[in-house]
Amino acid sequence: MENANVLQMKNRKFPDFYLCFCGYSECGPLHSFGPAVRPNYILHYIVKGRGIYQVGEDRYKLEAGQGFLIEPEVRTFYQADAEEPWTYLWIGFNGARAGDYLKEIGLGGNRLTFRCTEGAKLKEMMKKQLENSTYSVENDFLSESFLCSFFAVLAHSMELNAPVRQKSENMYVRKAVEYIQNNYSYGINVADAAAYVGVSRSYLYTLFLKTLGLSPQEYLISYRITRASQLLVISDLPVEGIAQSCGYEDPLVFSKAFKRRTGMTPTRYRKVNQ
Repeated sequence: MENANVLQMKNRKFPDFYLCFCGYSECGPLHSFGPAVRPNYILHYIVKGRGIYQVGEDRYKLEAGQGFLIEPEVRTFYQADAEEPWTYLWIGFNGARAGDYLKEIGLGGNRLTFRCTEGAKLKEMMKKQLENSTYSVENDFLSESFLCSFFAVLAHSMELNAPVRQKSENMYVRKAVEYIQNNYSYGINVADAAAYVGVSRSYLYTLFLKTLGLSPQEYLISYRITRASQLLVISDLPVEGIAQSCGYEDPLVFSKAFKRRTGMTPTRYRKVNQ
């Protein structure tokens, strides 16, 4: 159970750095999200309570005053505590310079969690932003100002947690993930990814399960459906064209896979989200 107030942004006036969505949620005991792959950067800040955040084999126990970063195309899972479920606010953002700006404040890569002492200020900023729910040129600029101000508060008061040391065998997983992300639209399969990395398909399967908690095939499908979901919302391509753009030669196979993942047909998903 989750009581959430969410604001979705449709305009991309500032291509280098822009707000995609933001929100504030009061979670029930053990409320969770994922495992999932997201197309944008997302920063969560915990206002009260506690929970866990998991990226691959790395598991973080977090509490009020701390936050965590979700990076694009990385499989993550997070869950509220059973006894003290967390309440958090979040911002989703992207843009050509988004990764650079995160690095400037010290986040990204193997630094995914932080502590911030100005939670009250972030909460007040979020409250004002959620009130800007109608479209106007003024609100476009206010949303950009909110995003930059959010980063300014973090840059001023954020304390970084110690980085997690990555295991050497994860290199194979990272290379396979990179291959999938760069070639998913060409109809590739798991055997192609294994050949690119230079390991057997069975060994790659073992590494994916150990590191990400899912098989290479599941990751490939998840990534394709995530990309398809984006195209359905932001483009006017027909479903057949989106299927081909995401590596599916047969639109019927695509539609069945999409419905299994999202609970909706591509046409229905587009209608609901546009």
